[in-house]
Amino acid sequence: MTTDATKSRKTAFITGASKGIGEAVAQALVEAGYAVTITSRSDREITAAAEKIGQGTRGVVCDVKDPAAVQREVDAHVAAFGGLDVLFVNAGVGHFANVEDMTLEQWQDVIDTNLSGAFYTIKAAIPALKAQGGYIFTLSSLAGKNPFAGGGAYNASKFGLNGLSEVLTLDLRHHGIKVTQIMPGSVATHFGGHTPSDADAWKIQPEDIAQLTVDLLAMPARTLPSRVEVRPSQPPRK
Repeated sequence: MTTDATKSRKTAFITGASKGIGEAVAQALVEAGYAVTITSRSDREITAAAEKIGQGTRGVVCDVKDPAAVQREVDAHVAAFGGLDVLFVNAGVGHFANVEDMTLEQWQDVIDTNLSGAFYTIKAAIPALKAQGGYIFTLSSLAGKNPFAGGGAYNASKFGLNGLSEVLTLDLRHHGIKVTQIMPGSVATHFGGHTPSDADAWKIQPEDIAQLTVDLLAMPARTLPSRVEVRPSQPPRK
């Protein structure tokens, strides 16, 4: 159910947002006045994140590999808030092994989450974004242009996501929808089972990507930064 108050606020739908970049982007957008839905596969983690962010943030369980679940939650967001202005496609996983050693299950999990899951989420959101003249952010990676040994599935998913993002720009630009690929290097997150610590101080921080997102949203409507590569400014010397 929507009210006049919720309809007057801009809204955002963010996948993979129980921690790290997704949570930081959600926090920044809520502070900027947005009504936000965040998703995760973990009920416990997404509930905790929504409570931490506060201000009416909706935390919902949603596996982006399930197109019906994604459509249901996007529709629920529009029903709750009266529209959709920003889609931040962030959900992602990584399994790393030589192609010969990678299992079919690992390959499918990465491609189905990082690429097909992005497609399902974007496709579900396009009608609502057209109505608002919205903005799509895809969280890619420098791995989407720089292959590395053992990165077969992850590289393929991010190369594919970049291609999908570029096509979306062409498909949607005359509907007033912007599409930006954000391609970070090393970020201090929990990705791959990592636990951020003081040793990660040199890395990009999730809050940096959140600030970038807010800054991009403030760009004039006539201007589109379609691909933004982000690197640590002073990585350790090798």
